[in-house]
Amino acid sequence: MTVSSTPPGVSVRPRHLNFDVNEELKALWHGDDAFRTAFFNALSLQFPDGEQHFIDAVRLYRDKIEDPKLKAEIRGFIGQEALHSHEHKAYNKALKARGYDIERLDRRFRKHMAWVSKLSPSRQLAGTCGAEHYTAVLANAILSNPEWLEGATPVMARLWRWHAIEETEHKSVAFDVYRACVGDEHLRRIVYLFVTWNFFKYTFLNTCSLLKTDGKLWSLRTWAGGLNFLWGKPGILRQCMPEFMAYLRRDFHPWQQDNRALLERSLQQLEAGDPA
Repeated sequence: MTVSSTPPGVSVRPRHLNFDVNEELKALWHGDDAFRTAFFNALSLQFPDGEQHFIDAVRLYRDKIEDPKLKAEIRGFIGQEALHSHEHKAYNKALKARGYDIERLDRRFRKHMAWVSKLSPSRQLAGTCGAEHYTAVLANAILSNPEWLEGATPVMARLWRWHAIEETEHKSVAFDVYRACVGDEHLRRIVYLFVTWNFFKYTFLNTCSLLKTDGKLWSLRTWAGGLNFLWGKPGILRQCMPEFMAYLRRDFHPWQQDNRALLERSLQQLEAGDPA
């Protein structure tokens, strides 16, 4: 029987925090930088529907899990993801109030998610594991590099760090369920390639759509700064690439990136109300 691999000292439990982002999202909240703001906002647009699907995919196998610890972590995972979805719905609603055509962007992504929902349960769970890996790697990077949110308003920095903390806590839950109930390593890695394509596709399309509304889509200065942010210095995606690619190893496991010390420090800062 496969059991939970969440290490000692890590608790998967939802935190009922509320973030009033309405005023924050009336402006370019990330240091008045159009690209950085649009990039993080583009990620947010995928979360409500994406994380609801993660919940649904894990629920398909929940009754097959016997390990009490993993069963409890599934409940925590569902609670955390439900709260993330709720907060990002409010986030995206505030973006709509700013004048972005969020309904059009939502329709485009929901069409994709409707297709995903028609796949076999094993493929849906494999996709969830792959997407959870992307969120876990980005979460670790955000917590490890506070300068990546330098210039962000305190409320927005706190929201993104809270989300990153909980993604780190539950990063092996869907993986453990998959390993216990499906266990097909070939399927896991093949589906990850599709997840990778769609992650970059929708993040890019959403970023472009938001920049277009801001009148910055064809700004060479905006794109030069943005490409430097993603691939140059600091190069947030460039720095994450080795961890992204690690998922393709046969012996991969989410906690091979053992960031418990970072998680503990970040939790202390969150509880102290310190966004940095």
